[in-house]
Amino acid sequence: MEFEIMSRDGAFPCEVTIDEENGRYTIRNADTTGEFFESPEQLVEWIQLNWNAEQFVKPDEYESLVQHLHEYLHLAD
Repeated sequence: MEFEIMSRDGAFPCEVTIDEENGRYTIRNADTTGEFFESPEQLVEWIQLNWNAEQFVKPDEYESLVQHLHEYLHLAD
């Protein structure tokens, strides 16, 4: 599962990747720095602590991203 969401702070979109098959859980920020996580739960926690809807060109896309991630976590249980 991959998501892209455009931040107000950069020319590149933020990316969220959850790749269960390869154990890859990553985020790329608008400034192209990245974060790697051990689990999708850690990734979602980081997003909720470090990103907010107002950072993005379309705040509703952030809300949709968070909703999709929560649904994914619920289905993965």
